[in-house]
Amino acid sequence: MLVTMKEILDKASEENYAVAAPNVSNEINARACIEAAEDMKAPLILDVAYMAAPDIVFLGGMLRKLAEQTYVPVAINLDHGASLEQVQMAIKGGFTSVMFDRSSCPDEENIREVQEIVKLAHAAGVSVEAEYGHVGRATNYDVDRDAALTDPEKAREYIEATGVDCLAVAIGTAHGAYPKGFVPYLDFERLVAIKKATHHFPLVLHGSSGTDNESLRKACQLGINKVNINTDLCQATAKAVKEADFEGKSMLVFHVAQTAFKEKLKEMIEVYGSAGKAWKPEGAKGIARSKFPRRSE
Repeated sequence: MLVTMKEILDKASEENYAVAAPNVSNEINARACIEAAEDMKAPLILDVAYMAAPDIVFLGGMLRKLAEQTYVPVAINLDHGASLEQVQMAIKGGFTSVMFDRSSCPDEENIREVQEIVKLAHAAGVSVEAEYGHVGRATNYDVDRDAALTDPEKAREYIEATGVDCLAVAIGTAHGAYPKGFVPYLDFERLVAIKKATHHFPLVLHGSSGTDNESLRKACQLGINKVNINTDLCQATAKAVKEADFEGKSMLVFHVAQTAFKEKLKEMIEVYGSAGKAWKPEGAKGIARSKFPRRSE
């Protein structure tokens, strides 16, 4: 069931849980995500980075067809859109939501540019995510962690000024893989203050990978409603493929990868609290599932 991100996140914020937003770039991981969501009876947001595919319009069309086949609510969202052209291409590709990220810009520039995207996207029936504060890189965590944490009152002013549908906030996570043995720490008091100041507005957590499950669970209980995840899924997939014994059946690499990706996402859906939160239209069926192995070598 294809929906906008606003439909998913307004409900999540009202009922106090978070929805998984895995990054996808092809049919294999997109199907793994939707199968995981069906197994957990959970809503889902498919995040797509603009550079994830050579033709984002083609990818968007394929993702729409998959989303329309399933009974769980699925939104297709441009992740970290960086220009008007990227947003336009995502809308052309049938995305139901876009993130326009100007969080590295001065506040005035951030607000002005996001306002324009909101006007364009809302006119097309597409919801908008933006970021206030700035989520940095895990490899530079000592500096980036505290460099631009989200101010609660300024977040409220930002939402009112831009008209966005959800807001990514900086509360101590970072993008990418952390150095070995490094553990990120989240500012839960800041999160609670942001949620209160913004009148329980839908909030997004970027850079969740590498954070322990209990901290993520707590963040979702305190007001996060969308959790972006990529590195943890990729690492789980790579580990499974590396350790697998294919017994000469090389085509099984895709089955192993898809299964590992799906199982890790199912684990995180439970952590986020969205298991069982899907609403199902009468008579809807699930996605057509892959059958592995197709033949023997």
